[in-house]
Amino acid sequence: MSVREKSTEKFSLAGIARYFKPYTVMLIIAALLSIVGSILNLIGPRLISQITNYISAGLHGTIKISTIGHLGMILAIMYALGFVFNYVQGYMMATIAQRVSQNMRIDISRKINRLPLRYFDQNSTGDILSRVTNDVDTVGQSMNQSLSTVISSLTMFFGSAIMMFATNWLMAIAGIVTALLGFAIMMFVIARSQKYFKQQQDLLGEVNDQVDETFSGHLVVKAYNGEQYEKARFANKNQRLYQAAWKSQFLSGMMMPMMIFVGNLAYVVVCIVGAVLAVQGSISFGTIVAFMLYIRLFTQPLQNLSQAVSSVQSMAAASQRVLEFMQQPELADESDKVASIDPVEGQVDFDHVSFGYDPDQVIIKDFNEAVQPGQKVAIVGPTGAGKTTIVNLLMRFYETNQGQIRIDGHNTADLKRALVHDQFAMVLQDTWLFEGALRDNLVYNREHISDQQLDTVMEAVGLTDLVEQLPKGYDTVLLDDEMLSAGQKQLITIARAMLKDAPLLILDEATSSVDTRTELKVQRAMDKLMTDKTSFVIAHRLSTIRDADLILVMNHGDVIESGTHEELLAQQGFYADLYNSQFEAG
Repeated sequence: MSVREKSTEKFSLAGIARYFKPYTVMLIIAALLSIVGSILNLIGPRLISQITNYISAGLHGTIKISTIGHLGMILAIMYALGFVFNYVQGYMMATIAQRVSQNMRIDISRKINRLPLRYFDQNSTGDILSRVTNDVDTVGQSMNQSLSTVISSLTMFFGSAIMMFATNWLMAIAGIVTALLGFAIMMFVIARSQKYFKQQQDLLGEVNDQVDETFSGHLVVKAYNGEQYEKARFANKNQRLYQAAWKSQFLSGMMMPMMIFVGNLAYVVVCIVGAVLAVQGSISFGTIVAFMLYIRLFTQPLQNLSQAVSSVQSMAAASQRVLEFMQQPELADESDKVASIDPVEGQVDFDHVSFGYDPDQVIIKDFNEAVQPGQKVAIVGPTGAGKTTIVNLLMRFYETNQGQIRIDGHNTADLKRALVHDQFAMVLQDTWLFEGALRDNLVYNREHISDQQLDTVMEAVGLTDLVEQLPKGYDTVLLDDEMLSAGQKQLITIARAMLKDAPLLILDEATSSVDTRTELKVQRAMDKLMTDKTSFVIAHRLSTIRDADLILVMNHGDVIESGTHEELLAQQGFYADLYNSQFEAG
C-alpha cells in the first residue's frame, strides 16, 4: 500500500469516526459489556481444567460428584452471563451502526441540496446514486459486522494469552508462536488486497451509471439497434468489476482457511508439547484440556479479526467515496443576503454579463440587455449559441464571471437563491413527473391550491378530457410512463408553471412535444394567463415567437441582433436567414 493510499484510508476512517461521537457513551458501555462477556468466557477453561482433574483423580478412587456439579453450575452461570452481555452489546452496536448510516444519509441529502448545479453536470447520476446507496450501505454493514467483533476478539486474544502464560509458560509460547505465524500471513494478504476493494467500489459506481444511462435511453437504444453495443459496454465494465471483486474477495477469503490451518497446527503443537510435559509429570491432564480450549479462544479471535479487517477495508473504500462526495465545494452561505423584494415588477437587466463553464472558454461575452416588466422576450439562435446558458444565469444555477443580472434593480447575486427561484416558473423541454398523484405533480411544493384552480389551468392547456378519463381524476396515481403521452406530460408541466403564478416565466422549448394544433391552443392560453408577466422563451421553431415583444438573436455567445419579428425580418440579417430556412426546410 502506498503512502497516499494509507493517508487516504486514515482520512476516510477519521471522517467516518465523527459520526460516532454522539454515541460515545453507548460505545463505551458496549465495549465494557463485550470485555466482561469475553472475560467470563475466558474463565471457563480454568474451571473445565479443574473438573477434568477431579474426574481423572476419581478414575482411581471416588469421583467428587458434588464438587464437579458445583463447578459445572458456576460454569453454566458464567457462560449464560457471557451470552447475555454479548447479546446486549451486539444489540447496541447494531443500533449505533444503523443510526450512523441514517445520519450519513441525512447529511448526504443535505449536501445534495447545497451542491452547485455544476457538480451534477460534471458527474454521472449513476455514480452519485452508487455513493448514496451502495457505499453508505457498505459502511453501515461493515460497521455492524466489524466493530463489536474487533472489541470482543481483542479481549479474547489478549485475555487467552494471559491465561495461557498463567497456566504454563512453555506451552503458551509453543501455541502462541504458531498462531502468530498465521497472523503475519494474514497481514501480508491484507496489504495486497486493499487496492482491490477500492477498485471494486469505483467500478460498481461505473456499472450503476451504465445501467441508469441505458435504461433512461432505452427507446434510443432500441431505435438504433444498439443492444449489442450496450451489451458489449456493460460486459466490459462488468468484467472489470468481476476481476476487482474476485481479487478482493479471493484474497480476503484466503484468510479464513489459513487461520483454520494455523489453528489446527497450534492444536497439534500444544498436544505434542503437553504430552511431553505430562510424561515428565510437569502438568496434569486437565492443563492439556484447558490449553486446547485456550488455543481455540486465541486463534478464533485471529480468524474473526481477519474477517473484521476485510469489513474495515470495504468500509474504508466505501467511506472514501462518501467523504469525497461530502467534501465537494458547496454553494456559498447566503444568510446575510436579501430574502424578500416584494412586490416584483418584473424588470430584468443584463449588465455586461460574461460567463463560461470553463473560465478559459467564455460562452457569453459582454451581454447587455434591458427587459421591461411584462415583456415577452424570445431567445433564438443555433445550437451552442448560449440560449440555455442565459436561463442558467437568470436562475442563478451558475454565477456570472463578470457583470450583473438585476431584477427590479436588485443584483441577483445579492439575493438568496431561493428568492430568485421563487420569482420564476419554468417549463423545460425535458418533462419531469414523479410517481404520485396527478394533483401532487400539478401543485408540486405549492399549498392551498383548490380544485377550481386546477380545473382552470387544465382547461387552459387542453387536458380537461384527460382528467375526466382518469379513474380517480386528480387523485389518480401516475405509476408509469405509458399512462401519459409525451405531449400530455409537457402540458402538465406547463399547467404546473401556471399554478405557480410567478412574476417571471422561462419556457425552454416548452411546446416541443405537442402537435401544431395543441401548440396554438397552449400559446393562446399562456398569452392570456401570463399577462403582465415577464417571459423568456427559448425556441427553435421561430413561428411560435413572432408575437414576442423582443427577440434576441444569439450566436457564439453574443447577441448579434435584437428587435421584433418584423424589424428583424426587415434587416435581412442572421434572423431572417434562420427564419426563412425553416420554411424552406419545411
